Amino acid sequence: MKKSVALLLTLFLIIGVFTACGTDPDKDETKKADPDYTGVEIVLSDDKITVDSSEITSDKTKNVYTANDIVYYESDKDFTYGEGTETDAHTKTEADAHKVIHITKPGQYILSGTLSKGQIAVDLGDDAAENTDAVVTLVLNNVNITCEVAPAIIFYNVFECGEKEEENATNTVDTSKAGANVIIADGSENNVNGSYVARIYEPDSVVLTEDGTEVEDAKKLHKYDGAFYSKMSMDINGGNVGDGILNINAENEGLDSELHLTVNGGNINITSGNDGINTNEDNVSVTTINGGSLNILVNGTTGEGDGIDSNGWLVINGGKVVTQACAFSGDAGIDSDMGIHINGGYVFATGNMLDRISESKQTFAVFNFAETQKAGTFTLKNSENTAIAENEVKNDFSYLIISTDNLTEGDYTLWQGTTQLQGISTGNIGGPDGKDFENGQNMTPPQKVEGMTPPEGVENMIHPDGMEDMAPPEGAENMTRPEKPYNEENDGEFGQHPDFKFNPGATGELSSTFTIKAGENYFSNVKTVL
Repeated sequence: MKKSVALLLTLFLIIGVFTACGTDPDKDETKKADPDYTGVEIVLSDDKITVDSSEITSDKTKNVYTANDIVYYESDKDFTYGEGTETDAHTKTEADAHKVIHITKPGQYILSGTLSKGQIAVDLGDDAAENTDAVVTLVLNNVNITCEVAPAIIFYNVFECGEKEEENATNTVDTSKAGANVIIADGSENNVNGSYVARIYEPDSVVLTEDGTEVEDAKKLHKYDGAFYSKMSMDINGGNVGDGILNINAENEGLDSELHLTVNGGNINITSGNDGINTNEDNVSVTTINGGSLNILVNGTTGEGDGIDSNGWLVINGGKVVTQACAFSGDAGIDSDMGIHINGGYVFATGNMLDRISESKQTFAVFNFAETQKAGTFTLKNSENTAIAENEVKNDFSYLIISTDNLTEGDYTLWQGTTQLQGISTGNIGGPDGKDFENGQNMTPPQKVEGMTPPEGVENMIHPDGMEDMAPPEGAENMTRPEKPYNEENDGEFGQHPDFKFNPGATGELSSTFTIKAGENYFSNVKTVL
C-alpha cells in the first residue's frame, strides 16, 4: 500500500507540474522536497539492497533492478576502440565488482545507505528526451556510494527541457522541469566518490586513415567525465531547510551535465582531479547558481582543471561560490566561453587564468598578483576594518575574484593572513595590443608559476579524453590556456583575439588602499606592502 500511494502521489505531481523548460528569469518554480520525502525507498548495502523494504530484483521489467552491466572503458583494446589509454582502462574483473542499480520509471526515489562498489543509473528509454513525464527525482538522504570505474551516479535518458540549437541559445535557462532532478535532503550528509569513462567509439562508425594506422572519424558511443553525471539538463535543490550536504570526490571531473545545470540549494563540496563543475555543449550550455553553497577544490591529478567550466555561459544569481582551480596549470576559478555574469551571491574564486566577466549586475573585483600566491587565508576588509570576504586558499594562484552584495563603493584593504597587500588600480582589462576596453589602462600579464610541480604521485598525469600521458612543462613555466578562436564580431573581447596580450607595463602608483567603484574593478601587480 505504501508503494502504491507513493507512486500515485508521484504521478499526480508529474501530471500537475512538469512541462517544457521556459526562459522566464522571474519565475520561481524551484521544486521542494516533500517534508517526509515520499517516494520509492532504495537502501544501499554491500550485503543486501532493498527497494521499499524488499530485496532488490534482477527483473528488468521492474522500476528498480540490479545488474552487473556497468559501462566502463575496457582494458586491452586497440586504437579503434576509443580515445583512452590503459591508464583510463579497467579490467572486466574490476567492472564486475560493481553493482548497478537501474531506475527505469519516472518518480521520486529516496537513496540512503552505503555501497562501496556500485552505481545509480537512471534510464527511462531512448524516447524519454521528448517526454515531459520522463522525470526522475533522486533524493539523497544519507547515501554513500563509490564507483571506481565510472560515474557513481548517472542520468542517461530522461526528459530534456533545454534548447540544444546554438542559434536559439541564451544565458537564461529554466531547468525546474528537467528530467534529471536532485534533492539534497535536509539534515543529511551524502558522499559520492566516482571515476569516469573515456571516449568510446561506436564500432560501426570508425573510419581509418588510408594507411589504417589512425582513426580519421568516429561517432561517440560513451564518454562520461564526471563522478556525478547527466547526459540531460540537471536541476539540483536543497530541502525545505537547505542544510543537507553533498560531498563529491572525483577522479576526473566532479559534477557534469552535457547541456544545462542549475544549483538552487544545498551544500555541495567538490574535490576533483579536473574541472569541479563542467557543462559541455559548446556555445549553448548554461551553468546557473541561484542559491546554496558551492565549495570546489581542484587537486589537479589530471594535470589541469577549472573550478567551474561552462562551454556556454556561467550565471551566478545567488548562493555562496568558493572555487579553487588547479594550482599548477593555466586554469580559472570560474571559466566560461560565452560570458560570466555575476548578478548576486558571494563569489571567491582563485586560479591562474582569467576569463572576462561581462554584464554583471553585482560589483566585483579582480586582483592580479605580481607573484604566485601560496596557500593561506585571504581577507578583503572595508574602511571600518570589517571583513566582507574571507577564505582559506589551499591551491597556489595568481588571480583572485571577489564579489558580494557587501562590496559597495569605498576603500578596502586586502590581506594575506596578517600581511597587508598593495596593488595598482587598472580599471578594465587590456584588449588586443594592450588597448583597454574602455579607458586605456592595462593589467600585468599572468605570472610564471615558478618551480611548481604536480602533487606527489601524479608523475604520469592522465587526460580524460585519452591523450598520451601528460606532464606539465618543467617548472610549469608560462602555462597558458589555448587561445579561443578569433571572432570578428567580438573583436577586443577578452580571450577572443589570437594576438591578445596583457601589457606588461601597467602604470600607476602602488597603493595599499583598493578603491572600489560600482561595477567592475581590476587591480594588478598585487604584492606585499614593503
